[in-house]
Amino acid sequence: MVDEILMHNKIIRKKKAYFRKPPNFGDYENMRRGFSWNTCLRDIPWFPNRKMNAAYVAVDSQAESWRRNKVALYFEGDIRKERYTYLDLSRLSNKFANVLKEHGARKGDRVFIFLPRVPEVPITFLGTLKMGAIAGTLFEAFGEKALEDRLKNSGAKFLITDSVLKGRVYKIKRSLPDLKHIILIDGKTTKRSEINYPKEMASASDEFKPVHMRPDDPAYMLYTSGTTGKPKGIVHAHIDVAQQKLSSKWVLDLHEDDVYWCTSDYGWVTGIAYTIMGPMAMGATMVVHGGRFSPEKWYEILEKYEVTVWYTAPTALRMLMMSGNKLPKRYDLSNLRHMCSVGEPLNPEVIKWGLKAFNLPFHDTWWQTETGAMIICNYPSMPIKLGSMGKPFPGIHAGIVDDKGRRLPPGKEGNLALRPGWPSMLRDVWSNRKRYRKYFIGGWYIAGDRALMDKDGYFWFVGRADDVIKTSGERVGPFEVESALVEHPAIAEAGIIGKPDALRGEIIKAFCILNPGYKPSSKLKESVQKFVKKKFAGHAYPREIEFVKSLPKTRSGKIMRRVLKAKEMGLPLGDVSTLTDTA
Repeated sequence: MVDEILMHNKIIRKKKAYFRKPPNFGDYENMRRGFSWNTCLRDIPWFPNRKMNAAYVAVDSQAESWRRNKVALYFEGDIRKERYTYLDLSRLSNKFANVLKEHGARKGDRVFIFLPRVPEVPITFLGTLKMGAIAGTLFEAFGEKALEDRLKNSGAKFLITDSVLKGRVYKIKRSLPDLKHIILIDGKTTKRSEINYPKEMASASDEFKPVHMRPDDPAYMLYTSGTTGKPKGIVHAHIDVAQQKLSSKWVLDLHEDDVYWCTSDYGWVTGIAYTIMGPMAMGATMVVHGGRFSPEKWYEILEKYEVTVWYTAPTALRMLMMSGNKLPKRYDLSNLRHMCSVGEPLNPEVIKWGLKAFNLPFHDTWWQTETGAMIICNYPSMPIKLGSMGKPFPGIHAGIVDDKGRRLPPGKEGNLALRPGWPSMLRDVWSNRKRYRKYFIGGWYIAGDRALMDKDGYFWFVGRADDVIKTSGERVGPFEVESALVEHPAIAEAGIIGKPDALRGEIIKAFCILNPGYKPSSKLKESVQKFVKKKFAGHAYPREIEFVKSLPKTRSGKIMRRVLKAKEMGLPLGDVSTLTDTA
């Protein structure tokens, strides 16, 4: 199994020509050896008595510096095109903090944001943190049940939305006794109880002193999907911003003159940590695209704003791959110098494509909603092993352990685990302390992923603990089989599951999306099977292949294999509120 996991162990060693400027992160071993979390904590502005406010760190500290008139955010939607300086964002978030205070918001109140990717999200998010309330973000595609679960469990008192989305909220409003105020950013109020955002913002003062918070005071919360039960509210603290800032500097390699584009939705943790908190704390200039995905539009954004650093998801990259290698050549993408990926494991084929299309590799990063910041990464200065997650961020003590929390040696597959205590670690599961305690076994935080560490200290993803397949007595990680599948010229995307089998215990079944120009056939299935046998392993090939139009994914791009398996077995789907497609 180890040899199979490391089948893509080709190393990309970067030549000096790759570095247009010296990376912020130097030699890995030296950086790790001399690291202390105090390094990162000293690098943020503090109030007296060791108090802080993450919104002050992210935006106000920039507005009080020479960066006050620097562009913080370029926004481009289908209709709106706007730009905001750090001073603009500071004043607008001050105004919103005053709006909340005027309507009775108090420290600790939950304020949720149910909007598409628009500038009002960071403005209201930062304003919420400034006045000491707890912010939460919700995907605009959420239906009534998903909204009800989250708003009811959190006891949200305020909801920021618009006149298009509010209809879903009113269908469940009776079951939300804590929800007192609905704020409409487009001002199209129809009820006396609704708050007109443009009107209130116009009259609100743009001066506000951020509430002084303890570092571990709750700042924001995000809900993650459960396999069968209700989604759980992961609570994060103000101190998160310190680790988010340092990882933006070392992993995203943000410099003063960079233009940075993170394609994440604000409803996902990456949209908070690396579209608002970390990059703003670095004083970066960011791009936010509020329109629909299309390869042409994305390349246009990269060209138009002269993007230098790009953070996106493997699913989006595979969609760009499907549009071919000729399309990116029509655009001037010469400003791109560093590219990173997040959301799901990065297939080696995508890294190879990046080298062909942009003459740059993509750098995979592994972390979770619960970890609050990047944890295991590929750094600009470090060689990339194709298919590897990379190495732990300095200050992170990662290991592979068995089910009792005992550390396993290199090359041995087990549970990916972290020693607790990093700044951005989850602080609680809202109203469910018992569930919070389940994350920890034997002095480790257990991530729920199966992985292994090689002799060089690189980590390799095998699969979610409940996704690993055991066929004919062998354990098979779905990611490696999926990676082999997408190297076949006909396959654009693939998801695999273990299907019960009387003879082998389980067999591998693959669900595959075809590239343009290919049609399903028995001959193609046979070709794919032979390809995987040769490319990966004779025993770990899909004995069943089903060609599909789409795969169920979360909005972060993760293929939800449990949904594929539930459908195949005729079982309940569980919580599917965060999926983009359940067909």
